[in-house]
Amino acid sequence: MTNTTQFASPADMPLHNRDFAAPKFRPIKAFRHFRNLIADKEDTAEVFHIIEALAGKAFVRNAKDFLKSPHAQELMERNVDLPAMLDNHDKLRELPADSLGQAYVRFMEREGLTAAGLVAESESLGTDNRKRNDITEWFGNRMRDTHDLLHVLTGYGRDALGEQCVLGFTYSQNPNLGILFIAYAGALEMKKQSPSNAPVLRAVREGQRLGKAAKRLAYYDIEKILAMPIGEARAFLNIGKPTYYQQAHRAYEAQGIDPYNLLGQPA
Repeated sequence: MTNTTQFASPADMPLHNRDFAAPKFRPIKAFRHFRNLIADKEDTAEVFHIIEALAGKAFVRNAKDFLKSPHAQELMERNVDLPAMLDNHDKLRELPADSLGQAYVRFMEREGLTAAGLVAESESLGTDNRKRNDITEWFGNRMRDTHDLLHVLTGYGRDALGEQCVLGFTYSQNPNLGILFIAYAGALEMKKQSPSNAPVLRAVREGQRLGKAAKRLAYYDIEKILAMPIGEARAFLNIGKPTYYQQAHRAYEAQGIDPYNLLGQPA
């Protein structure tokens, strides 16, 4: 019988609820979902399917690494509702004009995104939507909820290459072969569909390097980082500039290719 125990905070939860089987490594399933994603780039549900199919023990391993970080207990005890906090744009607008929080609001409203929308997308997958009530699930949600914030911090846009580079960055922060697969498979598909001298693979690889050099965003107090000037937040997290990504955009534009209209994306 599945454990439905309610805990006062994530700090009281087990690392892994053993009533749930660990995800299996299913590369064939991942490739099938990748082909679906290429056919409809906007179907972000396919991304979650791919990550799950190639995760193996990555979710548990990443949660275990988080528990070793200095602020883990404090963050779990406070248990801030990140989607609600990130979607409270009125409150974020009260932060200084040069803050990360203000930049995040501009990005989300320009792109027509919400943190709650990403939650709904991920929770709509599959038929088993039971809560695991473990730290692995809690930390996985924390990584999901900070995805769009990584776009703002790294400078990678929501164009096809920008998404692949953010995934490369994310892989180095919290390794999962599904994330790495999407990053490089997507980059190769871009080269196939839009031949160019743009340094696409180098850009993704650079994203990996930048992610490895940076502090792990999910390990820190997101509210405090949102209040920082965006340059200070990047310096605190040691996030470098994505030079190959910028070079790739210039190369595409020089060839008359719209980098925001690749892989079937609307311009």
